[in-house]
Amino acid sequence: MDGATFYDRGRVAIIPMAFCFPGYRKGSDLPPPPECARAWRAEALSYAGRFDLTVLIGGHAQKYHLGKAAAGGVTRTVAAWRDHAPAVFPLPHPSWRNTAWLKRNPWFEAELLPVLRKRVQEALK
Repeated sequence: MDGATFYDRGRVAIIPMAFCFPGYRKGSDLPPPPECARAWRAEALSYAGRFDLTVLIGGHAQKYHLGKAAAGGVTRTVAAWRDHAPAVFPLPHPSWRNTAWLKRNPWFEAELLPVLRKRVQEALK
């Protein structure tokens, strides 16, 4: 996806789990406060309209949207991506810290990413 498409608000929406930065604990970001999503997420999603594709980035988004299907943690949830495709794709949070995760889970780049790339192109047509 090129930059113009990524920043086209009529085609791509990035909706965080919280509209605040909750701070740090032991060098890591604190999780988004649950009350934030309860307070505004449904309304924000209603304004965004219908989505052809939803990418759930990180465990917090996965737990919120997938509920019990995300109970086994990020790796298990992402590994079960076929259970949610083609409408929803759970992904690990992008971070330099995930380099080791990517090495331990080569199926992510070999299997999931090619399908996701194709789905992104289909959704943008």
